[in-house]
Amino acid sequence: ARSVRARTGLSPKLLARVLRLRAAVARARSLSGAVLAQRHGYADQAHLARDLRELAGCTLTDLRR
Repeated sequence: ARSVRARTGLSPKLLARVLRLRAAVARARSLSGAVLAQRHGYADQAHLARDLRELAGCTLTDLRR
């Protein structure tokens, strides 16, 4: 954990969340919210939406504009 924090400035858990969200954002235009969430390991679409708001400061609709 110390090595990850030293290299990235993030905790391992937060780094995992950021990387998962980045992967989901890359596919945001091509998949529905529910399918996007399911394919990227989110419990449901609401879970994806919370991570988007907390980590990226936007919504799924904002990404698709």
